[in-house]
Amino acid sequence: MNYIIDTHILIWLLFDHKKISKEKLEILKNPKNKIFITSISFWEISIKYALKKIELNGIYPEDLSKKCIQMGLRILDIDVNSMSSYYKLPKFDNHKDPFDRLIIKCAIDKNYILVSNDSKFKDYKDFGLKLL
Repeated sequence: MNYIIDTHILIWLLFDHKKISKEKLEILKNPKNKIFITSISFWEISIKYALKKIELNGIYPEDLSKKCIQMGLRILDIDVNSMSSYYKLPKFDNHKDPFDRLIIKCAIDKNYILVSNDSKFKDYKDFGLKLL
């Protein structure tokens, strides 16, 4: 199966995997599954790092991609189609985060399962999002 992980799941996987449910962790560690991180997550992390909203335990944002690859994670560049058709994604008053919304759009377009703990994501299931 193909999975895309949300940015907070990536941070937890790298630095505090105990925050991830046992079910999700088993899926993420199963070698039969392909686990993707979208390039947007690296941009989001870099912005939050610059604003001092996250700590990366002595690692710089530019070193995260190498660490992810070493862990067997795959980096998925957001394609032009997902970006240019982003406007088609429905807007919800309780969820306006552009990083999240682009990750959601990419998961829908690729028909991959999105792994997240964000309760707001369930609103997108009626629009094709597969969510774990």
